[in-house]
Amino acid sequence: MSPPLSANPDKSALNVVPSNSADIILPRVAGRVPLARQTVIAIGSSTGGTEALRVLLSALPADMPPILITQHMPEMFTKSFAARLDSLCKLTVKEAVDGERLQPGTVYIAPGHSHLMVKPTPTIGLCTALSSGPPVNRHRPSVDVLFRSAANLVGRNCIGVILTGMGRDGAQGLLELKEAGAYNIAQDEQSCVVFGMPKEAIALGAAHEVLPLAAIAGRLAQLAVQRASTA
Repeated sequence: MSPPLSANPDKSALNVVPSNSADIILPRVAGRVPLARQTVIAIGSSTGGTEALRVLLSALPADMPPILITQHMPEMFTKSFAARLDSLCKLTVKEAVDGERLQPGTVYIAPGHSHLMVKPTPTIGLCTALSSGPPVNRHRPSVDVLFRSAANLVGRNCIGVILTGMGRDGAQGLLELKEAGAYNIAQDEQSCVVFGMPKEAIALGAAHEVLPLAAIAGRLAQLAVQRASTA
């Protein structure tokens, strides 16, 4: 797990901003028109998420939109975790690097040392961005940071998913995605190892659907086909 903000004494200027706010990494931009028609799927998970992601990703077809994932995990494990998923999935799964163009059929796992975000470029469209900024919700990478960046830049072209996990990281970000026009799914209590993050997101009214883990892959594939047919 990432250290709390208090482990960064040189960040004294951040004391005016609560550590549970993605504002310390990037501002919220409400009402922005999406920069591209490209569909992007953003997924957040924590405790129990490694197995949940295996179940979800291994059930998805190869022709999915780009998928960005923040899973709370120490940095020494994220690369091997991505490689293991890659060996089990039809999709290409990799640890994200900075500045890589978002490609269909590819899953980008946040490295354990950095926040994962979406950023625009003038030449290749949307790409990945990494930030070594301070933890948010006591985590780096933070789900809220990923979700906010997707809300800011992808908006209604995003599909948000929040899976099993302890705490509330991702709940506010999922709400921001909904307010930006995204379609959101939360994992249900019965299939969660820890019903913390999805519960908080549901309580905020951030989820359009609450589904068991086994049903999420099929629903994502259906939504992706619907988005492609209206593009």
